Amino acid sequence: MASGFRVPQIDLGAVLQADHPVIDLRLESYENETRNFLQNFARFKDLAITQETEERAAFAAETKRLSEKSTEIEAETNQCKVREIELLADLAREAQERKDAEYSVATFRRQLASLKEKCTAIDGELEEYRAITANLEREREKERSTLQAHASSVQPDYQAVERILGLTIEGIDKEQQLLVRFKHIDLNDLEKEFSFVLDVSGPGYRVLTSSPPLPQLPFLVEELNLTKDIYAFIHAMRQAYVKLARG
Repeated sequence: MASGFRVPQIDLGAVLQADHPVIDLRLESYENETRNFLQNFARFKDLAITQETEERAAFAAETKRLSEKSTEIEAETNQCKVREIELLADLAREAQERKDAEYSVATFRRQLASLKEKCTAIDGELEEYRAITANLEREREKERSTLQAHASSVQPDYQAVERILGLTIEGIDKEQQLLVRFKHIDLNDLEKEFSFVLDVSGPGYRVLTSSPPLPQLPFLVEELNLTKDIYAFIHAMRQAYVKLARG
């Protein structure tokens, strides 16, 4: 650092006694000091301007960085808000789905309970039907035994009637039809057969074929469906064949 400027001490009396009085103002030293000061001031000014420029550039860069960071944070915040809205919507949807699922489960449980009650009731009915069926089977077995015993007792008489009348009754087509055949009708040919097929599968009786045909057959079938007496019908058919064969 340059030393400060010192004012010289002047002996005014000595100066005045000289032939050519001159006061040395030391202008060269003053100019040097001034020039040094101006140079130092210029350097300081340049340094200050450079420092201020750098600080302004750094401030602008920092401001830009903070602005960009703020924009980035704001964008992330908006994304978070959108995601939050989506998550809330998902939670609401899941809550509704869970509510619907719980309602469906409750409905299925009620239906299951109802089905179990129905199954229990049906099981009870099945037990009743089994008991009824068992009773019917026992009664049917009794009836079968009774019919077999009765058939055994009437079998000789039936066979005698068959021989005398030449009557044969045979079940055909899975016992849904009866083939009834007669002999001993035509006096000229006792072995000649007269037959018809009676359908007993439906609610009403029908004669499917008759050999030979009988003109009064529709009236006989109508009488059969009124009385439901098959044995009387067979007897009436034989009488009709007898009348037809004997004129």
